[in-house]
Order: sequence, then structure tokens, then C-alpha cells
Amino acid sequence: MPRRSESKLSCSLIGSIVRTLVLSLWLASVPAMAQTEVPEKVVNHQAQFWTSVNSTARLSDRWGLVADFHLRRNNFATDPSFYFARAGAAYWTGPRAYAVVGYAHMWLAVPGVENGEWAFAHENRIYQQFQWSTSVGQNSLLQRFRLEQRWVEQYAMGLPTGSVRFTHRIRYLMSWSVPVFKHPKAPKLMIADEILLQMGPDVVYNPFDQNRLSLGIQQKLGKGWSFDLAYMYVYQQKFSGYQYDANHTLRWFFYYAPDFRKKRPTPSESAPLPIDDYPSGEE
Repeated sequence: MPRRSESKLSCSLIGSIVRTLVLSLWLASVPAMAQTEVPEKVVNHQAQFWTSVNSTARLSDRWGLVADFHLRRNNFATDPSFYFARAGAAYWTGPRAYAVVGYAHMWLAVPGVENGEWAFAHENRIYQQFQWSTSVGQNSLLQRFRLEQRWVEQYAMGLPTGSVRFTHRIRYLMSWSVPVFKHPKAPKLMIADEILLQMGPDVVYNPFDQNRLSLGIQQKLGKGWSFDLAYMYVYQQKFSGYQYDANHTLRWFFYYAPDFRKKRPTPSESAPLPIDDYPSGEE
């Protein structure tokens, strides 16, 4: 009976979240529909490669640290896209749920106009998130809400303008882990989707920022290490409102989850390894 109650609660929660996201998307589309003159939609298709190392370290039953570093390339691996580093303090509210507050910095590649060399725009970011996981039958469901405050250096024609754009961004991630083989060490199927909405004085035409859909596998490597290898489709709306990026991305993320507690819980009490980040466009 407890498992059925937990399953019903999870389904009810998921239904409420889905309805909230649908309403948010509809509201986000209202300003765009209100425009009398809308330029023709332009979609830029790109091939990308994305890799990262993500770590979640337990220091005690309540406290821990998180950190990750990302590298993304355009034209699969030919041109730079961005470098991204993030760190934060984590507080566990239960065995399968924790909150994080932290700081992140991005180096976003900007093509030069005169000499063809790449420059890098800087972004400073503060973020807060809450992440939790539940079991639904044999499957594992991970969910995450994240709030971000972003200060992005502005460039024009390959040169810095001296101005900074500030925005708030709201992100919701849902990731399913499905065992497709009986052997416990075999890879699992991973299906994930993350939606990103933004707001601020400069956000006029694109309250909807982007959506990231991933399909791939998860594989444990032992001693706290695991990875996922997936195809990620990222659909991102630019600030102009009519320009979009459709990114076809090969994503290979590594995870390390060390546990420094003196008394560790039994495997049945431990949460599954976190599937940490699904960045894109701008992480």
C-alpha cells in the first residue's frame, strides 16, 4: 500500500507540473502574438559536441558540495561554443532530495569580424535549485527546479559594447531512468526533457528561452563514477524573437559522487546517482 500511495502522489505531482508548464508556455506566447509585424521565422541548424564532468560530494548527512565543468563545440568539434564552470553548497532535506545555492561562470565564444579570431563574452551567474528523485515501479524519476540570475556581457560586431544584460531564468528538468536489461550492471535507458523560461527588462520577444530533449543511455562505472551518452535536441529562441537555433548535439557527461561520511547509509537508503545537468545554447 505505501508504494501505491507514493506512486499516486508522484503521478499527481507530475500532472500538476505539466499543467503549470503548459500554462506558462501559453502565457509566454502572448507578447509574441500581440506584435503587429513579425519577421519571417529563421531557424539555424547546428551540429554540436558536448562533454562535462559533474560531481556531487557528501560531506555529512545534511551537507555537501557540487561542482561541474562543461565544454561545448560547434560544427561538431571544430569551433568553440562555450566553457562553463559551476560550484555550490548542497543541503540534503532527505535521502533523495537536496537544495543547492551556488555561483557559475561562462566563457561564451563570439566570432571576431576583422581578424576572424574568437573572443569570449563573460557571464556571471548565481543560482538556486531543488532536486529530488523517486521510484516509480522499476523506473527512477529525477526532477529539478532551478532559478538563475544572470549577468551577460554584450558584444556587437565581434567587439564588447561595455554593457551587461541581466535576466532571471526558470528551469524545470524531468529525467526518467528505465532498466531495459535484467543484469544490474547493464546500461539503462535515459529520457529527459528540460524547459527554460526567462524574464527581465530586456526580455521582450522571447520569454520562452529553450527546450532540451535527450535520449540515450546511463552507465555506472564503479567507485562513484558513471556517465550518460545521449542525443540532445535543443530548440532555442533568440532575443530577436524570430531567430531560432536547432542544435543536434552528441552529449557525453561524466558523473562522480564521492561519499566522505564516516557512517554511510545502506544501498536501499541511498538516492541514485544524480543526473546533473542538461545545458545548451547558453548553459
